[in-house]
Amino acid sequence: MGIHTADRPTSAPARRALVGLLAAATLGLGATGAAAATSIDELNSNIAGAKDQAQALGAEIESTSAALQSAQQRAMVAAQREAQLSAVLAEGQRREAQLEAEVARTRDQLAAARAQLQRGLNALSNRLVGIYRSGMPDMATLLLQSDGWDDLTTRAEYLKRIEEADAGLVARVRSLRDAVDKRLGAVEEAQQRAEDFNEQIASARDQIASVRADAEAQASRLAALRDQRQAQIQTLQAQIGSWADRVQKLERISAAQAQSEVSDWLGDWAIPESIVMCESGGNFEAVNPSSGAGGAYQILPSTWELYGGEGDPEDASPAEQSDIAAQIWADSGAAAWECAG
Repeated sequence: MGIHTADRPTSAPARRALVGLLAAATLGLGATGAAAATSIDELNSNIAGAKDQAQALGAEIESTSAALQSAQQRAMVAAQREAQLSAVLAEGQRREAQLEAEVARTRDQLAAARAQLQRGLNALSNRLVGIYRSGMPDMATLLLQSDGWDDLTTRAEYLKRIEEADAGLVARVRSLRDAVDKRLGAVEEAQQRAEDFNEQIASARDQIASVRADAEAQASRLAALRDQRQAQIQTLQAQIGSWADRVQKLERISAAQAQSEVSDWLGDWAIPESIVMCESGGNFEAVNPSSGAGGAYQILPSTWELYGGEGDPEDASPAEQSDIAAQIWADSGAAAWECAG
């Protein structure tokens, strides 16, 4: 009995995996493994496709989010401008109301001036009628009826004052009427300019309000589209998770099936049972007096130490002996044991 040493592999799990693969190949598990691999490959293909789709949706979300931010910015700027125009329009409407009230007051004043002028004209007309009926005193009458020079001067002065007063009254009232009429025209013109200005401001406000409404509607559509894409990504993530779970399950099932077959082939041993029975008869404490190989797997002390064993193989637990034997089998296979030759 004896063991041929070999280079140590990178890790114990790798050795054990190799044992499983060798066992599966030896025992003809190709059909079962191929079916599982096909199913796993299909699932992995689905996962890869879903990831690509999610990546594309992510790019769309990024682009949509940028457009959404731009639309929201336009809506905010338009809303600010709309508020400014609304404030200007409110001030313009207030000024227009003031001008309208002033127009009303001026019209009242013009009506009063016209009434006053009419009264003056009526008084003057009545005076002229009276003078016409009684006769207008002339200078000869004044000379004949006066009691002297002083009385004549006084009568002439009175007559002159009456004539001047009548003429002055008419002139003042007409001047007042003309002034009020002119003022009314100016106020009405100012009111018209205010109305025109307010109409322009209202039109500009309505236009910017339309821009704001369009931007808000676009932002709403983009937000809905972004939410839809995010929901699609969540659905894909859920599918990817489900497929990944199935892959892991299939891999576990495949590994479990292989292990079961290997166990049937190896029995309770880490290498074929026939080799163990030949080497030691299954005695974990067996020692070869000539080579020094020990344990159920008859491992040389140098090989035992090379694979991390401490002490002598025959003194180690059955689990440790089996673990190191599995590693040696993974590295060298049956060539490591003379009984397998």
